[in-house]
Amino acid sequence: MLETLASHLDAIAALAPAWGYFFIFVFMAVESSFIPFPSEVVMVPAGFLAARGELGSGSPAVCLSLAVFFGVLGSLAGAFANYYIALWVGKPFLEKYGRWFFVKPEPLARACEVFNEYGAATTFVCRLVPVIRQLISIPAGISRMPLGEFSLFTALGAGIWSAILAAAGFLLGRSAGDISYLELVSRGQEIAARHLPLVIFCAVALVAVYVVASKLVMRRRRAS
Repeated sequence: MLETLASHLDAIAALAPAWGYFFIFVFMAVESSFIPFPSEVVMVPAGFLAARGELGSGSPAVCLSLAVFFGVLGSLAGAFANYYIALWVGKPFLEKYGRWFFVKPEPLARACEVFNEYGAATTFVCRLVPVIRQLISIPAGISRMPLGEFSLFTALGAGIWSAILAAAGFLLGRSAGDISYLELVSRGQEIAARHLPLVIFCAVALVAVYVVASKLVMRRRRAS
């Protein structure tokens, strides 16, 4: 699938100066929904084009920031779609018919298990985990997680992931010479994969601090 998508990036990149941010938003919305679509194909080339001044007007740093911003907006749009579909149809429907909509029972069951065991903050950490990344918004919708909390955690997780991929592409745009988009995406994936364990560790640590702080605040409120 990666090879097929990368083969079409030449045509899309030619339109990037005028339509780049729109494409980032749309493709990241698709990636964040239940439709299988690799975010690496979107954000790595976005960072690469930003570094080479081919992603609209403005300095490379501004273009990179805008690419991440629209990547997060797209991720939120796709996550909201999952959230409201799950809230509307419910878990039994998804377990029975989800496979017809790219929602396989095993990953769905795992996403629900993780969400139920570790709580709402998993919508932040799991945005960094392959496979579960797109599905974690489904148990959030099923459980009717508060929309403000869901939006915050999703935006934080999607922002970190989008920034990692875009930064990898930006680095390659500054250091690599002529390179095919397939090689660009593959090398961007490798860079992101090397740093992902540390990022996930930091994300889990942040969640742990958040949970402990929340419990302390609740205890003080009860005591008062």
